[in-house]
Amino acid sequence: MESLKKILGIIWILLALLTAYFCIFHFGIPKLHTGHQEDLVFGIIILFILTPIISIGLAIFGYFALRGEYEEGKM
Repeated sequence: MESLKKILGIIWILLALLTAYFCIFHFGIPKLHTGHQEDLVFGIIILFILTPIISIGLAIFGYFALRGEYEEGKM
């Protein structure tokens, strides 16, 4: 079970990188170039607020799982 948690930790870190890529290049930057004010606001919110929260949260969770912080005996 502990090895499964470590494998899932790697998956969470890869998922953090993947979400950062998609949030920046598919949701954030294209919205900044449309010229509409509502798209500009949405793009800024995606790039500077949501992307760091989502990506850093997933990466930290994966790092702790990879490090073994969620083991049964650790408390």
